[in-house]
Amino acid sequence: MYLSVQSIVHAIERLKQINPFYGITYLACKKKKIPIGNKIKFSMDNLTKEFMNDNHKLCLESQYYFQPYKSNDRKKEWVNSRYPSTGLQSINTQTFSDAFIHPIGSQYWGWKNNYIDILAEKLEGNLLPALELGIWFFRSEEWPDNTTTQNIVDKFFAYFDLNNEEREKLFSFSEKTLFFDIYSQKSPINWVQLNVFISAPPDAEPPHGAKLSFIKTENMGPMSQLSMEPSERLNLITGDNGLGKTFLLDCSWFALTGKWLETPVYPIGLIETTNAIISYEITGSSGKPLKKTLIFDKKKSVWIHDDRLLISGLFIYARVDGSYAIWDTLKQNQNIQTQKKILFSKSEIWDGATGCIEGVVRDWVNWQRIGREEFKILKSVLEKMSPPDLGVLTPGQIIRTINDVRDIPTINHHYGNIPIIYASAGVKRIITLAYLIVWAWTEHKKYADLQNQPIENRMVIIIDEIEEHLHPKWQRVILPALLSIQSALSKQLEIQFIVSTHSPLILASSETYFDNQKDSLYNIILEEKTAQVSMSEIEFIKYGQINSWLTSPIFNLGHARSKEAEEAINRAKELQEQNNPKKDEVCAVHNVLLKTLAQQDSFWPRWIYFAEKNGLKK
Repeated sequence: MYLSVQSIVHAIERLKQINPFYGITYLACKKKKIPIGNKIKFSMDNLTKEFMNDNHKLCLESQYYFQPYKSNDRKKEWVNSRYPSTGLQSINTQTFSDAFIHPIGSQYWGWKNNYIDILAEKLEGNLLPALELGIWFFRSEEWPDNTTTQNIVDKFFAYFDLNNEEREKLFSFSEKTLFFDIYSQKSPINWVQLNVFISAPPDAEPPHGAKLSFIKTENMGPMSQLSMEPSERLNLITGDNGLGKTFLLDCSWFALTGKWLETPVYPIGLIETTNAIISYEITGSSGKPLKKTLIFDKKKSVWIHDDRLLISGLFIYARVDGSYAIWDTLKQNQNIQTQKKILFSKSEIWDGATGCIEGVVRDWVNWQRIGREEFKILKSVLEKMSPPDLGVLTPGQIIRTINDVRDIPTINHHYGNIPIIYASAGVKRIITLAYLIVWAWTEHKKYADLQNQPIENRMVIIIDEIEEHLHPKWQRVILPALLSIQSALSKQLEIQFIVSTHSPLILASSETYFDNQKDSLYNIILEEKTAQVSMSEIEFIKYGQINSWLTSPIFNLGHARSKEAEEAINRAKELQEQNNPKKDEVCAVHNVLLKTLAQQDSFWPRWIYFAEKNGLKK
């Protein structure tokens, strides 16, 4: 068994209280067994550097050392390769020089006879934590299941050849049993696990696999305050028009990328006495969140933020106007100006944008003719996203059409084969979304290979009004289809969806697939009494029939009927509650019901009985 990440992090917190001399120089000299009352020749800088190479390289890809001990600047947990010969050397030759036999300017070092008392005096009663030091130095050691804290401390004392006087005067230890079900794990800790609790070194590559884990806005948009903690897979956002769904999606995109699309979101109204704020957390595959809070500069009318993205990612935003935004950190890191385009209009997506994207028509033709991997993936994604009434959408033959010099792909339907440029709005919506997901993913893999970078294991897809242009039959299958496409791209890929919708069919379609552990449902409402807009996460309930979804708190319709029918039924119910309703009023309401209700409406039996009882003739 191995010491757990939690026990190591706890030890590091305790070590922040001690001077780095004791954790590095002192123990390095003890390990080398330098003489007491005499001196030998060696380079102290080289000794401490080798010691730090052996014990302080938490991130092997970095040139920096992790320094868990006391520092004047606690933000500097990481020190560069010069630290043994600069900062640490100053401590050795100035603060602790009286503990050594060391002629100035020489490479001769030895302990003075009373070095233990000198070191103890400098501790000022704050003895060194033997257990935490042992955990730090043996953090990757394999231990027997019956290990106790005493075993760890004993190994620490023996490894550094610490005598009884040193143990008594310099170290503290309170014996207690170490229970491995709490303090251990089955494999040695690695940097990815520690990075959740410890900042990354300055030269480390940005973490990968960004997803949105928290967003909050204050004093902007339709809400005085908005807060959302998206789940790892599916996040559904509902609410009336004009209450802020698109606003929330735009802010989510900004949080992920650091870029606004077209016009930034600005505070509305007077903000002299309040601050407009956006706070968010982006979490990478390591699990360590990047937290930022941005404040709107009232004088300059700009958001104060830096452009550095500390977690890389791959994001797609399907906007309600038919345009799409695509962000790939690998592309944005390129210096080529044309690679920085992130927003594409409908025409650019279909016909291409020079130097940025070939577009649906040209890419589809090229992929199909050469038999590229992209075409195989596109076929698989289209199959998953096909509507039940049209059958499986499969690519047909490439053809030419009248008055068009291009070769055009075709799509097979139940009723025939048509060029994709003549497909219905709904089919085009699905083709566009399928194409962009495939294009963004395969382009990302190419760039990762060219730059010798790891492939992202996460993607975030934001969709505004997912039901746009889709027939009810298609609305019932689009969400499950999207949830299944990640397997067509890569078995290792995880996709976080942030989706707004007005459709009860979309919500009904998710009943079979919704997982409370991985998914969330949010509803935005206008409070009638306060005229304030608010958003909250609500429990996902299976309402079953679409009528029940319409009358649920999410859509809040009084009846799953026309507005006129609802008003007529409400008036009828008022009459039913009267002790002596007037005959002419009963007849008048009956006539309205005849105009507004279907013959099979469930309200009729109850009303007919009442109406006939109060004078209505059969």
